[in-house]
Amino acid sequence: MTETSTAPTAVGFSDESFSSFLQTRDEPVWIRQRREEAWEKFTALPMPERSHEEWRRTDIRGLRLSDFAPPQARPQGGTPSVATVLRTNESTCSGTLMQVGGRVIESELERSLADRGVLFGKLDDLALANPKQVEPHLLTRCVDPAYDKFAALHAALWNGGTLLYVPRGISIEQPLHSLVALDEAGQSDFSHLLIVLEEGASATLLHETASAYAEHAGLHVGAVEIILGKGADLRFVGLQNWGGGVWNFSHERALLARDARLRWTVAGFGSRLSKVNQEVVLEGQGADAEVNGVLFTDRSQHLSYHTRQHHRAPHTHSDLLYKGVLEDRSRVVWRGMIRVEPEAQKTDAYQRNDSLVLSPRARADSIPGLEIEADDVRCTYGATAGRVDEDQVFYSMCRGLSRDEAIYMIVQGFFRGVYDRIGLESVGEGLNRAAASKTER
Repeated sequence: MTETSTAPTAVGFSDESFSSFLQTRDEPVWIRQRREEAWEKFTALPMPERSHEEWRRTDIRGLRLSDFAPPQARPQGGTPSVATVLRTNESTCSGTLMQVGGRVIESELERSLADRGVLFGKLDDLALANPKQVEPHLLTRCVDPAYDKFAALHAALWNGGTLLYVPRGISIEQPLHSLVALDEAGQSDFSHLLIVLEEGASATLLHETASAYAEHAGLHVGAVEIILGKGADLRFVGLQNWGGGVWNFSHERALLARDARLRWTVAGFGSRLSKVNQEVVLEGQGADAEVNGVLFTDRSQHLSYHTRQHHRAPHTHSDLLYKGVLEDRSRVVWRGMIRVEPEAQKTDAYQRNDSLVLSPRARADSIPGLEIEADDVRCTYGATAGRVDEDQVFYSMCRGLSRDEAIYMIVQGFFRGVYDRIGLESVGEGLNRAAASKTER
């Protein structure tokens, strides 16, 4: 275990609280040095301002970091149950990891996979036991700790999280499932997700974040790192389902080597405010990335997703489809960019964002973009926004449905194009259930 004591941690993010956090950890020099370097970056970097283009449409003046603190080691004890969306009792999984309030309440991996060198479990524990597999990848060449103040804060204070490491040539047939949840008001979570698939490996991971209590205030500052070797194949579904009082910031990046394939689906249903940076980097010839997004907001939620498809090698392909549904006074900001380097000839890239606005007070911002420095490419984009068709609602209600049921059917049809691309029926059904909970308020 990495936690050595339960010494009290100072409130807020200060040199004192950081020192207190380090005292609760028993970690090797390489981890501590990376934390200290990241903390220096955090203290030096300014808070994002709306004068910056990336933050112009996202207002975080209501966030007070002084209300939160670095994660603390907590004694084992009773934990509330947290509903999962992507896994049911009937689901068959090769491995399961559930962490609530920083405590592992379930951790399993098929023995046959463990015997073949697969690692799946709590990241900080596995990093100590398996430095050869973790040290070269953790916050080195994927997510940049110096990108902004939140990236640096995460790199300094990451705690818990999930590691999936699949050795060369290993194929995991059944999905793995991971859940990270908050269970107390005012709690902070700095969980880190690291996925490494070596050459020719394949796997499917379903990852959820959630809150045990819907309206508790909280803070999540996270990161997702995906590193795929030559010919590796990963299907990854990440569901953000934090409670309505949680501030959510995340940097998520994938690196694809030659002929690697990634099918990455993100779903954003929860949180008070989310600012997510998601990037796929196609580093090797023949790399292929399919990126899907499903966003559903209500009340005064604000979700901001900035996506980037970065082509660095020739004959690479990326296809992004994001769909958002907005109710009440909520707002969704999607800002997409396709970047093609001069050497990435024969690139084929596409991005599309569609928004369905259910309320006249809701707002959807779609900002697609292209940066192309090669002359033999095919790069296109599209974006649409529209309101729900009241004729469809009226017709459905004439057939005996309530208005909420009619709206849900329209939303279900709107999201269907994304669900079909995922290729996992159970995941589509789970996301449908999460969408239904929005329309049944």
